[in-house]
Amino acid sequence: MTLLPPPRKTYDVCIVGSGAGGGIAAYALTKAGADVIVLEAGGEWYASRDSKMMMPNYASPRRGGSTKTQPFGELDGCIGGWEIEGEPYTVAPGSRFLWWRARMLGGRTNHWGRISLRFGPDDFKRKSLDGLGDDWPIGYDDVAPYFDRIDRLIGLYGSKEGIRNEPDGIFQPPPAPRCYELLVKKASDKLRITCIPARLSVITEALNGREACHYCGQCGRGCSTRSNFSSPDVLIAPALATGKLTLLTNAMVREVIVGPDGLATGVSYVNRLTGEETQVRARVVVLAASALESARILLNSRTSRFPNGLANSSGTVGKYITDTTGTDVSGYIPAMENHVAHNEDGVGGMHVYMPWWLDNRKLDFPRGYHIEVGGGLYPPGAGFMGGIQRYPSGGGYGKKLKDDYRRYYGATIGFSGRGEMIPNDDSYCEIDPNVVDRFGIPVLRFHWKWQDYELNQVRHMQQTFRALIAEMGGQVFRPMPTKEQDYNIATGGQIIHELGGTRMGDDPKTSVVNSNCQTHDVKNLFVADGGPFVSQADKNPTWTIMALAWRTSDYIAEQIKRRTL
Repeated sequence: MTLLPPPRKTYDVCIVGSGAGGGIAAYALTKAGADVIVLEAGGEWYASRDSKMMMPNYASPRRGGSTKTQPFGELDGCIGGWEIEGEPYTVAPGSRFLWWRARMLGGRTNHWGRISLRFGPDDFKRKSLDGLGDDWPIGYDDVAPYFDRIDRLIGLYGSKEGIRNEPDGIFQPPPAPRCYELLVKKASDKLRITCIPARLSVITEALNGREACHYCGQCGRGCSTRSNFSSPDVLIAPALATGKLTLLTNAMVREVIVGPDGLATGVSYVNRLTGEETQVRARVVVLAASALESARILLNSRTSRFPNGLANSSGTVGKYITDTTGTDVSGYIPAMENHVAHNEDGVGGMHVYMPWWLDNRKLDFPRGYHIEVGGGLYPPGAGFMGGIQRYPSGGGYGKKLKDDYRRYYGATIGFSGRGEMIPNDDSYCEIDPNVVDRFGIPVLRFHWKWQDYELNQVRHMQQTFRALIAEMGGQVFRPMPTKEQDYNIATGGQIIHELGGTRMGDDPKTSVVNSNCQTHDVKNLFVADGGPFVSQADKNPTWTIMALAWRTSDYIAEQIKRRTL
């Protein structure tokens, strides 16, 4: 790694961001022989070296509690959050939005749930099916070969099910369901809800020099054996090994620099540690800073030629942003009382999940959701599934207290819904004209609106989860929320699946990038994160971000070879 790029050097490709999209782009382009520089706003961090995978909570200063920069716990593989000192964002009056930013090498790939789902054939053509939003200019067959590459390189577990819009991948064997997951499967079958092995990017067999998961359950802290996926160990390290990658950390990109011919010539960035501003020169620029950060960079890249921001002749940079819908319900399950001591080993996540199983044409909302499952041996009273575990009355002192803990311990099961939002005109980001961050860079201002489509969907989630708990003979301690309570829908941005802002399309008047994620206005400028997504889908987006980034990288490499970039 170098602290400053060599003066006057011009790289083949400059990539902004080192997470899912940026990591794949660095890996693919260096393997193709390109001379690449990656700029990352955070510091260097490798799970294989820096994680606290096996440290007990009592050994940490805060007993594992959260901090502002590690909101998921002091030992979690997370540096960032919804609030970063000196790096604000604003929300327009009447809106509610939370913007989570990572500030570490690899970004969010260090601390995500690793739920690794392919978008399906229908997910690229939703307008053709229900008349809402827009179709993508590409289809599943265009992306499928890159899904296969991702599967082979990174690895994931799962099972071949043959469900049309839940495409099967190249799976390793899934771990066996835990006891509570078997109860969930039984109840799902009774209610005719599809329940199958989960699909997580955690390897259960050795792959590409990485060890199989040893089931310590600490995936969220980062895996020192590299058994789960994170960009620094699986993508950035091999890219560095080619000798073709220069890595700059603590580099906060201000804008893309444009030459007199209207082409990108590099980027300007601020050293977060010193405040010094420097430029990097490159023949091709790839923005992979995360969907909303990439939109911010483009909107801040204003010149006389691009007065409304770079690549924004359509006026759609920052528009049509989406996030996954979400809500949670947990319940007390008497069948799990006084459980026999048993092995509950597994990955740090679910072993089963429920993909969308219904026909929306028979419902009052047009797009689906999937169900995530949680439970098991958590301490009574601990935070769980977005709420608090509750148990029937009990306690006291001495033997009675111990007996009640043994009776109720592990007797809570929870469900989280994750569904598709339809893009709308009232959900977008723009530059706040009055606020800058500590580097002097103008910040984003968010506008957000859930439509009735999403509220009806979340009501259905709440009803479904309660039906599952009832089928297991359980109790839900919170009453069914009402529409006035928005059915307990997550705040926009809270699920951390924000997409859009630089959407893909064939028409330069209504989109920012083409089918290769190449901006319509600047041919040597690309976006390789969640920004080009035309629609959200009822699936976590990371696997599709990486497949698209690899596809874009192949296009860039080919154009460099032909000397057209």
